[in-house]
Amino acid sequence: MLPNGTGAAIVTPFSPQGDVDHEALAQLVDWQIAEGVDFLVACGSDRARPRRSLDERLAVTATVVRSAAGRVPVLAGATDNATARAIDEAQAQAAMGVAGIMSAAPYYNKPTQAGLEAHFRAIADAIHLPLLLYNVPGRTGVDLRPETVARLAEHPRIGGIKEASGSVRRVMDLVAQTPSDFVVLCGDDDLVVPAIAAGARGLISVASNALPRAIATIVRHARAGDFATARADLLPLLPFIDLLFTEANPIPVKAALAMQGRIGDTVRLPLLSATAPLRERMAPFLPMTSRLGVPA
Repeated sequence: MLPNGTGAAIVTPFSPQGDVDHEALAQLVDWQIAEGVDFLVACGSDRARPRRSLDERLAVTATVVRSAAGRVPVLAGATDNATARAIDEAQAQAAMGVAGIMSAAPYYNKPTQAGLEAHFRAIADAIHLPLLLYNVPGRTGVDLRPETVARLAEHPRIGGIKEASGSVRRVMDLVAQTPSDFVVLCGDDDLVVPAIAAGARGLISVASNALPRAIATIVRHARAGDFATARADLLPLLPFIDLLFTEANPIPVKAALAMQGRIGDTVRLPLLSATAPLRERMAPFLPMTSRLGVPA
């Protein structure tokens, strides 16, 4: 079964020269686990992914798995708009000691719902691990509809979905149309409390990179049914969450981590580092972890 709770969609730190900073990545993994996240997602589908080679992505996954050392499950991303390449990466990532594979809908070429179903079935047929679907229409240009997900949920290795369409109603539809053991995870930090109230079993989070204790605490309260506390903790973070997407992800969250001294803020072209005004607006939120838990 796929993991529940708080998953950190962990960023990939780069050195000033643009190489993967494996030491900083290992330290980031340790911090995320110490702060209470329940699982990690390596090599997700943020805008840094297309600028890393497959060998680089596998090396990133290896570092995350090695650093996690069995303390929490690790999922690995494998997304491509050519099904054959998605299968190749899914198989390679599945050999890295991960608990499952996350794959977003193919981007740019806009397949039909039947094409999406065939694509994901082909990936699931080719691996031995659970497959987590990922619906993020704002990036892929295609929406994986609930009725398609319901058919895919019949596959024995398709175990859940990260739903990032920005709709709580969509979460409700997915929960209603899939089996009880199918894991629906929220993919939008700002919607996590109503999404869990609607039946989601957790969150795959961008904000948790910078504020893992705060996000994990919110998710725990919501999953325990204490929505008043979860909402009270989330509301002060909403402006920060908005800032994480004012420039292309992962630019803002890397800047936030750099401001905390945890990683460098290097990104690869065509992305550029965060602007000074954005950094100034994010700065007041970075001590928020200590307000909701142990000091960062």
